Amino acid sequence: MARFAAVGGLGVLVNFAVFNLCRALTPLPVVRCSVVGTVVALLVNYVGFRYFAYRDRDKRRPAREFALFLVFSVLGLVIENGVLYAATYGFGWDSAVQSNLFKAAGLAMATAFRFAVYRTWVFRPRDPGDEQGLGPGEDPGGVGARPRSAVPAPRPGQDGRPWP
Repeated sequence: MARFAAVGGLGVLVNFAVFNLCRALTPLPVVRCSVVGTVVALLVNYVGFRYFAYRDRDKRRPAREFALFLVFSVLGLVIENGVLYAATYGFGWDSAVQSNLFKAAGLAMATAFRFAVYRTWVFRPRDPGDEQGLGPGEDPGGVGARPRSAVPAPRPGQDGRPWP
């Protein structure tokens, strides 16, 4: 959890820095600036999660991992920016301070969601007995699947024959 928090903290700083720079320097609406900040932070976070926070997790399916990361990140982006959208366009609260407060509230909700799904679905723990990188309960069959032997091959000297 500490490594997730460290990477997430960096992502929050990047998110708010890009958001406020975009808001100050471009004519884009506030929610679009927030989406830009969120996307940049997600790219930073993916690298941090893969190579720092979850570096010990299964790395055998990088395309699947990245696809799941994108799907859940987009859902988190909707949560985060949905709160800001409601505050800005539903209540008219769009000063810089109000926007940052509601962005922070949305980010807190999205972070709780992301923490749960990233560690469960995206950066999956390795199954110690699994040679194929499958998670618990996944079917090892299919194209290219290697059959598993029920009995491990004997080591030299364990099969009753003398050691050479």
